[in-house]
Amino acid sequence: MLHEMSTGPAGTAVRIRGTHHSVGHHGEILQGVFASGRGLRRALITLPCPLYESHAVFEPSGTTDEVVMLDPWRTKARRAAELTLRALDVPTGGTLSLTSNIPPSRGFGSSTADVVATIGAVHEAAGRRPSPARYAALAVAAETASDALMYAHRTVLFAHREGEVVEDMGGPLMPLAVVGFGTSADGTGTDTLDLPPARYSVWEIEAFRPLLGSVRRALRTGDVALLGRVATASARINQRHLPVPGLADLLRVGEAVGAAGLQVAHSGDVAGLIFDPALPDLATRADLARKRLAGLGIDDTWFFTTT
Repeated sequence: MLHEMSTGPAGTAVRIRGTHHSVGHHGEILQGVFASGRGLRRALITLPCPLYESHAVFEPSGTTDEVVMLDPWRTKARRAAELTLRALDVPTGGTLSLTSNIPPSRGFGSSTADVVATIGAVHEAAGRRPSPARYAALAVAAETASDALMYAHRTVLFAHREGEVVEDMGGPLMPLAVVGFGTSADGTGTDTLDLPPARYSVWEIEAFRPLLGSVRRALRTGDVALLGRVATASARINQRHLPVPGLADLLRVGEAVGAAGLQVAHSGDVAGLIFDPALPDLATRADLARKRLAGLGIDDTWFFTTT
């Protein structure tokens, strides 16, 4: 049984009940194809969003080797629990319950948050603490492609279909303020499971190199305006692959309210106007942004800051 396992580090108590949580995200700052020592790799830089979280509880069982889901439709989370137990070489099952306020199919990373929370809960139940790389490998095995939510306090260029870090930027994103909003007409989002990988042109692939260099410089200097320009450029490139309705109008709103840039979920329907949270008139600009978005028929808005 799981609670009879030997522990990982010496002195670490084995816990019968494992819990863990993961925040969601708000799409990407940058997503594309990037050169590395292993050739061109699809990768992204995630924008974390503390508004949304997924919480997992894993109760191991001494009578079954199956994972029982209280929400059977969360098949990726169940798969993550099964893979984690197998990786830990634990011949038992248990009951997995998840609570989440993350809207699905919108680009908030609902499935990845469920999966990351699950992996953490099962490890905690076994008295183990996985590395971010272990989280990532299990997450991609469970759901084919994953966001970089397991790197909660670092900015990484993450190969989301391989579960590997292409480049570690050396620290977290600088503080950002974001006026987020939905871009679909009915707020139902996008069926991300049906989205094929983007087929970037030669020009687009060449454009990603200087954009990544700009991200490095923006993070090194704390330049929110430069990071915003990168996000806007990435959103423009993505327009050919998953068009955002009324993108030109949204860009004009950003210019009118003095936003640093516009970022989008490259496989969802959420977007956000990025601001420097140190602006003395931030509240005024955010309020004006919401009013101008409402003028475009976009009433589904929210506000958050990163830390």
